[in-house]
Amino acid sequence: MKVGIIAGNGQFPLLFSRAAKEKGYRVYAAAIKNEAVAEVEEQCEKTEWLHIGQVKKLIRFFRSNGVEEVVLVGGVTKTNIFKDIRPDTKAVAFLARMRHTHDDTILSAFSRLLEKEGLTVRSSTFLVPEILADAGLWTRKKPNAAQVKDMQTGWHIAKEIGRLDVGQCLVMGGGSVLAVEAIDGTDATIRRGGGLGTGDAVLIKVSKPTQDMRFDVPAVGLATLQTMKESGVTGLVLEAGHAVVFDRDAMVAYADEHGMTIVVVDGSPDTCPILGTG
Repeated sequence: MKVGIIAGNGQFPLLFSRAAKEKGYRVYAAAIKNEAVAEVEEQCEKTEWLHIGQVKKLIRFFRSNGVEEVVLVGGVTKTNIFKDIRPDTKAVAFLARMRHTHDDTILSAFSRLLEKEGLTVRSSTFLVPEILADAGLWTRKKPNAAQVKDMQTGWHIAKEIGRLDVGQCLVMGGGSVLAVEAIDGTDATIRRGGGLGTGDAVLIKVSKPTQDMRFDVPAVGLATLQTMKESGVTGLVLEAGHAVVFDRDAMVAYADEHGMTIVVVDGSPDTCPILGTG
């Protein structure tokens, strides 16, 4: 069995590749330069390094190695889309048809392009379903009354922002939206929001209402908690089954050590036993 990965930054490409190998797959990586880590080569049969926009090279690599199924794993620094893009003729034609470059629009269109070329795009978690967040209070500390209110309000605002394909997260504090994710990403949003709060802000990170679960699934890890702690953001809300979690045990231990709270909601916060009336 063969599977191809389009590898971006972070640990997801490595985690996915290891899991695929353990389950009998041979992994072929199209690794994005200035994003994917060099260690990805150690986990894969073959690796082709390419710049954003080298679509023909990517397709040719997978075809030449008999790969028919691919996944998109790892992030891409959004500002690099404008700084480090080297579009070939196929990419130029693809971009010319785009009305805007919002995440969902461009990723969905890119997946359709790959599928027209004979490559099936699979969910990034189809071999690692265990990394999806499950519902519940993960930490010893429960959110206080003010945090509960911010989490409830922020959830609905975040879903609306997601519907508009602006971002996947925001920071709330004292009943106000302190920061909304834009092209600068989650960590920058945490720092912006935390800097405006009083040390008790919360981060709400949810899937978009029309989220394609094959790619761009909301993701957090220990580094997220560390950025929150440094920024005075002490609460985190995720959506069960719709968030990828790295280093869960380390995350929970860190949160407990620093008096932080993590809540994973199944459905709506209005009926969540921790945040609502359920």
